[in-house]
Parts: sequence; C-alpha cells; structure tokens
Amino acid sequence: MTLTSTNADPVALATRLMACPSVTPARGEVFAVLEAMLKPLGFTVDRFISGEAPDGPVENLLAHRTTGPGPHFAFAGHLDVVPPGGGWTSEPFMPEVRGDLLYGRGAVDMKGSIACFVAALANLPNDLPGTISLIITGDEEGPAVHGTLALMEQMKARELWPDLCLVGEPTSVQRLGDMVKIGRRGSVNMWIRVEGAQGHVAYPHLADNPIPRLIRILSAIDAEVLDEGTDWFQPSNIEVTDLEVGNPAHNVIPAAATARISIRFNDRHSGASLIERISAIAAQDGGTVTAKISGEPFLTEPGAFSTLISTAIQEATGVTPDLSTTGGTSDARFLAKLCPVVEFGLTNATMHKLDEAVAIADLHQLTTIYGIIVERALKGG
Repeated sequence: MTLTSTNADPVALATRLMACPSVTPARGEVFAVLEAMLKPLGFTVDRFISGEAPDGPVENLLAHRTTGPGPHFAFAGHLDVVPPGGGWTSEPFMPEVRGDLLYGRGAVDMKGSIACFVAALANLPNDLPGTISLIITGDEEGPAVHGTLALMEQMKARELWPDLCLVGEPTSVQRLGDMVKIGRRGSVNMWIRVEGAQGHVAYPHLADNPIPRLIRILSAIDAEVLDEGTDWFQPSNIEVTDLEVGNPAHNVIPAAATARISIRFNDRHSGASLIERISAIAAQDGGTVTAKISGEPFLTEPGAFSTLISTAIQEATGVTPDLSTTGGTSDARFLAKLCPVVEFGLTNATMHKLDEAVAIADLHQLTTIYGIIVERALKGG
C-alpha cells in the first residue's frame, strides 16, 4: 500500500472531510474525498446511490481490504451532518483550528471519528491477516431508510459478513474514553387520532367533541408504567410530543383531535407489542393509532469485544470506560443483526450545536485507540 503523511494525520483527514458540506442526505464530494483517502491504503471502494424522494436519493460507501484469511473487522459511520444553522463564530464548513480545538460541523458527529479510523489504518502493519471494511452512509441523521440498510444488502450480496463491528458515534461524555455503548433502546412514534362531529359550542348535543376523549386517552397512557428497567437498560418511557386540533374558531366544536407520542423502550418490549398496547388504550375512547418503529432495542452482552475496546482505551488514556445503553438511536440498531456491535467515539458535548468542535489531542488519542482495537481484533484478541 502507498502511505503518505496526510493519510496518517487525523487532523488533516478530518479537516478535508469537514470542508465538504454534507447535510443529510449526503452525496458527492464528501464521498469522493473519503474514497481518495482509502484507495492508497489498498481498499476496494464501492459508492452507490439508493432510494428516491422523499427519503432519497442517498449515497453510500462500502470499502474493504483483505490481506489473507482471518477475521473480518468492520467500522461503521456516517458522512452526513445536521444543518449547521446560523450564529457560528466561524464558517461551519470551513474548518478552523483555534487554540487546542478544531471547529466545524461534523467535528465530533462524526467525520472526526472516520478520520481517526482512516489514520489508524495507515499506521497498521501491512501483514495483518483478515478483512477490514468501512460501512459509511450518507443518511444517518435523516430517515435512515436508504442508508445502512442498503449497505447491509450490498454486504449480503457480496458475502462480506463482519465478525465484529465498531460504530464510531460520539459516545464519550466528559473526556475521551469514559463511555462505550454496548446497546441502545428502541424507538417508536405513534399518532393517535380521535374523530368527532363538528358543531356549534352552544349546541353540544348536536356535536361530538373529540378533545375530552383524547385527553382521557393521553391520561391513561401517561399512567402506564412499562417497566422498571433491566440490568443494562433504564426504564422505558412514554412522552407526549405533540397535540393538534387546528381549530381557528372559538365557537366551533372541532371534528377531530390528534396527538403524537414517542416511546423509548428497552428489551422487555418490541415495537409491535407497544403499538398493540397503546392501540388498545386508545380504542377504549374511540381513538385510532398509526405508528412508525424507528428501531428495536439491542444489546451486545459484555464479553470479549467490549473488553478488547475497554483495554485499548485504558492503555491509551488511563480511563476505564462505563459500558452503557443510554442515549438515542444509532445505525448500530441495524448492524446488530449481523454481528456483535459496540459504539465508541469522541466526546459528544458539542454535537448538533453551534461551534461544534473536537480537541486536537482527542483526534490523536482516538487514532491510537482505533489502531490497537483493529490490530488485536484481527489477531484474534
């Protein structure tokens, strides 16, 4: 393989990726930049477009390198970012070093982690047996319909099944390495609709007000205790996230009322079981439910993989990480169907915020940690 100083410098790599505007769904330039980083390292790179409007088209990248029989280690991540918004100190897509920090959209979520992984690959010995792959989507921050799922279909077609997968999401909290994610709760959103009959407020007997019935439904849902948590998961929770009647007239009883709820749930439940449970409550007062499951819960039981990662972190930073399942969903929820999956990356304090930034020192430390993880994974631990 051909190595250059740029290949091995995570700051330079992160800067190149962050300079590409890649708001969800990402396509084009940012993938070309990553491809140009990987090809000199001996990777076969396949870029492809998936899906159509409204959730696409989405660009994805699947890269792999095999240097002989051995384990298959995969790294997964995303090149898309959330919109930067206004009010930045510097331009969000013109990365800038100020003091000890590199500023720009995607610094920690998660172009920085991708850069660290590529830099780690450039520093690895040439004779490591096995396969390394990168599973990179342009649609993790969006609907996630044509991203990692489409990549998994490509992997299936090519029989590129990983034995282990590391997702580079920003899992650290106070300092690099203090938290590793070994699972995530599931997520389901539900829309509750109650039909009534429109009428004049002075003649309620000629109308049917749906609002009191919707309130009773939401009260019953709010009283539900789904569980008390498990050994690795916090309790499941139901939150009302929207109420809508859309009635501009003060003297009209509306014809319908709707509400939206969001449930984050642990492995005591499935999305389908919760939809059935909420639908039964809503039906008691004439409500109907439509739902969308964003992801099911998953858990990679603590074992050899999480120990490998924890040991690498301890050696590089002196920090002993907490194993956690907290936080929102990630694409690990899909990849967990393939193999053991663990998430570990940069600190998340500034992700999705104005002036998103990463510590220069963290980029170098994470590169070291990723290098240790990959080398030991390919050597069998």
